[in-house]
This record gives sequence, structure tokens and C-alpha cells, in this order.
Amino acid sequence: MDSKIGIMGKSAVIICNGEFPAKEYPRYIIRNADIIVCCDGAFDRYLRHCDSIFGKTRLPDAVIGDMDSISKRKRERYGSIMVHVSDQDTNDQTKAFNHILERWPDVSEIHITGATGIRTDHTIGNISLLMEYARTYDLESKGITVDIISDCETIFPVTDTIELMCGTGRRISVMTPDSTLRIHSEGLVWPLDDVVFDNWWKATLNRAGEDRVKLVFNHRSIALVIMD
Repeated sequence: MDSKIGIMGKSAVIICNGEFPAKEYPRYIIRNADIIVCCDGAFDRYLRHCDSIFGKTRLPDAVIGDMDSISKRKRERYGSIMVHVSDQDTNDQTKAFNHILERWPDVSEIHITGATGIRTDHTIGNISLLMEYARTYDLESKGITVDIISDCETIFPVTDTIELMCGTGRRISVMTPDSTLRIHSEGLVWPLDDVVFDNWWKATLNRAGEDRVKLVFNHRSIALVIMD
């Protein structure tokens, strides 16, 4: 058995076509992933950064999308890893996410990089999709975690009460589209108990006042946690 699989299962990384990470932590995540899937628009950029991450060329396990961003020459050269999906109802990040779940059922963690930056509309769309993945696929019951990792933050979906061992002083924001959700917080500098989530900014720019932060949902819902 692969020592990386163990009880935890495999780790996968999706490379999107936003800002490619320059800092060590997201590059460490890429370097140590069992599976790498590139959105088609990110393939060239990923190849340019391979040597600096791996010390060699490490082809992704799949390149997915409608292939309109890849030259015919590259499609022919790397045909064995090309996965053409013409569906216009999902973006390439979601195509990659679905492909990983279907092809590698033993995956337990999916990290997404390059999902933020360059275009604000893509950034908002990509991070909001994390909540859709968590809700649609009931990832928690399957033991699968998903997050977006960039040079600036880690973003992950939450569907119910959660405890975070984040460390005192860490910056934390909470966002949800559910205006009926109420969250009792413990360990935050500014408590969330009286927050009405009728806009995304309402619980942003907070900070951990203790090492442990607890968010208690009044009902099961969807939200995002963003930490630096």
C-alpha cells in the first residue's frame, strides 16, 4: 500500500488559472500531492513552474476543460492526460473537482490553488463554489476536505459547528449566504452572536483572541472560513 494513502487517503491538488502561488506553503502542498489536475488554462503556467517546485518536470495526472486554451500541438503531445469536457454549465474548477471524485475515490483531501487573483469575478465564483461542493456532495460524511490555498489565505467550507485550533492572533473571516444562520462564537476578539448575515462583509476582518476558536451554528447550513 502506498504510504501516503494509509487511513487518510490520497491528496489531490487542482491548479486553476488565477495567480500561481509563489510562497512555499502552497508550493509544498503541490509538491506533496498524490494527484495533480490542471484546468486547461493553467496548464502552460504550471509547466513553467514545475522545475522550481519539483526540481524536474512533473506532468499533471489530468488536464481538464474545453481545451480552447491549449494549442493543437500541446493537445497532441499531451493527449494521454487531456480530459475534454465541453459542459458550459460548470467552470473548469468544478470539472476538475468532479473528475477527481469520479476517478480517484480514495481521495480524502482536495486543495485548490490558482483559484484567486487576476479576475475578481472568477475569485468570488471559485470560493463560493466551495460551499456548493460541501453541500452537494456531503463531503463531511465522506471524510473529504476541500480548501482553496493561496499566498495570502486558506479558505474552506463549513456546514455545521466546528472547532479550529488556529492560534492566537490569526486573522479569521466568516461568510455565508444564509441570512437565517446565527453563529455563537468562542475565542474570537469580536463575537459573532449578534451578527445578522445579510451581507458577506458582516463577519470579516476578525481575529482569534485564543488558540482555539469555536463556531456554533444554530442550524446546519453553509459558510466559508477564511484564515491567513
